[in-house]
Amino acid sequence: MYDVTDQDTFANVKQWLQEIDRYACEGVNKLLVGNKSDLTTKKVVEYSVAKEFADQIGVSLLETSAKNATNVEQAFLTMAKQIKDRSVPLSLSHSSSPLSLAEPRTDALARSTAASAPAAGGPGKAPVKLSGGAAVNQQQQGGCC
Repeated sequence: MYDVTDQDTFANVKQWLQEIDRYACEGVNKLLVGNKSDLTTKKVVEYSVAKEFADQIGVSLLETSAKNATNVEQAFLTMAKQIKDRSVPLSLSHSSSPLSLAEPRTDALARSTAASAPAAGGPGKAPVKLSGGAAVNQQQQGGCC
């Protein structure tokens, strides 16, 4: 992750990637994220430059804003889909699962809520059934958290 308003953070991405290559498992999923995209007047790292770099190293790029939640959920979904695609055998990847990462949140939430029993999560939370069958409480409020 780098700050689109700070060129030094973008320059440091190469070093961080070297650290990932050095210490992480081989084939670890990577996603380049440029944060603070809401600060358009202060932006110094252009999308085209970051995209060219991301393409060179073979990773996806997303510009996000934690302040207004732009692409924050998409960043998590992108990474989750990459992990799922890597870990699910090809023969099983097209099978029906309780929660599809490609579905919009509202459809997936409605479908998973209907397919699973209510959990004791309290108000504002609904159970989400994952492929392993475990119910996880998900907040129904907006924002990134």
